[in-house]
Amino acid sequence: MTPDLRALVPQVLGVLVRRGLDFATAEDAVQDALVEALRTWPDDPPRDPRAWLVTVAWRRFLDAQRSETARRRREEAVDVEPGEVPGTDDSLWLYFLCAHPSLSSSSAVALTLRAVGGLTTRQIASAFLVPEATMAQRISRAKRTIAGARLDTPGDVGTVLRVLYLVFTEGHSGDVDLAAEAVRLTRQLHAAIDHPEVAGLLALMLLHAARRPARFAADGSLVPLAAQDRSLWDTVLITEGVAVLQWALSRDRLGEYQAQAAIAALHADAPSTAETDWVQVVEWYDELVALTDNPVARLNRAVAVGEADGPRAGLAALAPLDPALPRYAAVAAHLHEADGDRARAAELYAEAARVSTNTAERDHLARQAARLRI
Repeated sequence: MTPDLRALVPQVLGVLVRRGLDFATAEDAVQDALVEALRTWPDDPPRDPRAWLVTVAWRRFLDAQRSETARRRREEAVDVEPGEVPGTDDSLWLYFLCAHPSLSSSSAVALTLRAVGGLTTRQIASAFLVPEATMAQRISRAKRTIAGARLDTPGDVGTVLRVLYLVFTEGHSGDVDLAAEAVRLTRQLHAAIDHPEVAGLLALMLLHAARRPARFAADGSLVPLAAQDRSLWDTVLITEGVAVLQWALSRDRLGEYQAQAAIAALHADAPSTAETDWVQVVEWYDELVALTDNPVARLNRAVAVGEADGPRAGLAALAPLDPALPRYAAVAAHLHEADGDRARAAELYAEAARVSTNTAERDHLARQAARLRI
């Protein structure tokens, strides 16, 4: 599906739901209309693609009704011709619906990609490395779960942003670049809603995406931040990310995504790890911890403290944290190595490699352990 066609999906879906269709029925009708569009548009493109999709989807819905009486009532209740389609964009409401609190994180992500992103079930399944039938069942269950939910009350922006961030962190697999898709969807949300945390998340995504070309070597191995070739970073994305962040911070309504983006901006601005303004990084982590009290934020803060005030200060900041935290052993290994304790660092790198669930990260940690044992 072309990006232009995909961008119309949430708008058309929103119109049908506004007309009274439940989410699952509306989504099925839109998918039927998209199939027809792919078949006919190359030879006979419509003057108003959005109105065309609404009309065809609505007719597909009407054709699916078995009762002629029910059909007549619906046609009489909403008799809208292509030129009369309301101009409002319901994409924003769909974000909130797909991030419904009754859905699991995985279901919310899948439904967002399908309904708002316009991806096919096959594409979503490929991205998550699961069979298409499994993903189809997941999406169907999600649609049934929210079948009775209405688009008549504001949703929780924080939940929507968490879903989008989950999409971003899935990265790339199969034929769908989920990180790029998350940036596209967040741009769309930023254009629809005046909210500094939406801008903060967009800035964070852009700044992280800017570093992607340098994150992996030619052989697929992970390249840590300190060893990355910063000339490979995308300066256009960095410039845009910083500008979006500055706008968000100017609203004086600090949130966790803005704080994370500020940290990413400091890394992006530094010529090297050694030249990073680590004191300011620690200050932003202090803000982030105050906002969220997130143990992962405290873990990352320990790394920054180690850079700003020395490895023993970093170890002291690490000491109160739960060793069962993801990446705890890796952070401890880094700080012990910086403090000169190579033997303990090697043990911790090996331990971190054993518990890592990411292949590239596991291989990197194992190499670190082997390097220190030579």
